[in-house]
Amino acid sequence: MVVRPKIFSFFAGSGFLDLGFETSGYDIVYVNEVFAPFIAAHRYSRENLNLPLPEYGYSEGEDADVNNLVEQGNYLKQLVKDSRKTSIVGFIGGPPCPDFSVGGKNRGNLGDNGKLSAAYVELICQQQPDFFLFENVKGLWKTKKHRLFYESLKTRLQESGYILTDHLINAIEYGVPQDRERIILLGFHCNFLSNIGVLIKGITLNTQLKFPWQKYIIYPQDVVFSYPWIQCEPFQENSISACPQEIPHELTVESWFINNDVSNHPNSKHYFQPRAGIEKFASIPEGDDSRKSFKRLHRWRYSPTACYGNNEVHLHPYKVRRISAAEALAIQSLPKSFILPDNMSLTNMFKTIGNGVPYLASKAIAESILDFINQPSLCNTSKFSTVYKQLELSLNMV
Repeated sequence: MVVRPKIFSFFAGSGFLDLGFETSGYDIVYVNEVFAPFIAAHRYSRENLNLPLPEYGYSEGEDADVNNLVEQGNYLKQLVKDSRKTSIVGFIGGPPCPDFSVGGKNRGNLGDNGKLSAAYVELICQQQPDFFLFENVKGLWKTKKHRLFYESLKTRLQESGYILTDHLINAIEYGVPQDRERIILLGFHCNFLSNIGVLIKGITLNTQLKFPWQKYIIYPQDVVFSYPWIQCEPFQENSISACPQEIPHELTVESWFINNDVSNHPNSKHYFQPRAGIEKFASIPEGDDSRKSFKRLHRWRYSPTACYGNNEVHLHPYKVRRISAAEALAIQSLPKSFILPDNMSLTNMFKTIGNGVPYLASKAIAESILDFINQPSLCNTSKFSTVYKQLELSLNMV
């Protein structure tokens, strides 16, 4: 029987990840976000999209600090218990990632944001949802000094009863007009797997689920990056050019600008006005995204990672300005009906857009989880670890 899993969302921002789950057959029942402007945007967008507000409301301000939730877990535990009476319970979240980003602060697990990753994992272990999603930058997975921390988080989760699977995704694979890599870690609790008919035996700490990571990939990376994408052309304000026939039109910035009607979108006028340096804006070729800042997009190419902090600026392909919030939302593959509140500051608009999980990538992952729940399979091994021998015996699964 297919049910609508109930989702507890953490570090929700303005809800891009949530939206992918909401439109894929899940109910978002609890939303956690410490920053008030992002919570306001979450509420505002749901009203415009005619989506229900979370059953258990919003956890915001100091109450939303994940460290506090770990210390005062009884209230959340009651909500999880209540939800489990009628459905499956899942936790989703992407803790703030600058401490693991190559282009960010790079402080790792010792940074304030890095510590939130550990707190989120501890919250999962404490509350024992049926499954969870953990999203973060590729630096947590690829950088040697951060990888040790990442592996320690996985061990903590495994010791708490979760079977894991992780994958380095690229948003462009799912139809997002953006080259954006992120690590996605999923975990399903042994009790839950047993309840849905998964045979649990021969598990070790290295056991990984057979998860359908590839099912919703539309554009494999080895194919999409082999197309003859245009690199750079001289900038001409308000110029017109046709899309080359040899590339997938639907992965281009301009295609999404057209589909989302960004010129008439409510957030179309929300962009930073240059106080100086107009000549510099006009001197950068269309498609030149080689520099740290002032990357100019090419209309007939995908965007580099939508990251608008740390002085990174993305310029419009054929206008002498930065891109607008409407255009940035399109690059994140949001539907054109997704709107940020007019009274939100430009800084907060671009911060929440850059922090969000691209909508189409979120939706693909959400659908993959549903597929796994409805048709589960597990990779078996012949070796046992001590921790899983004890766990399996305690759950009467031998």
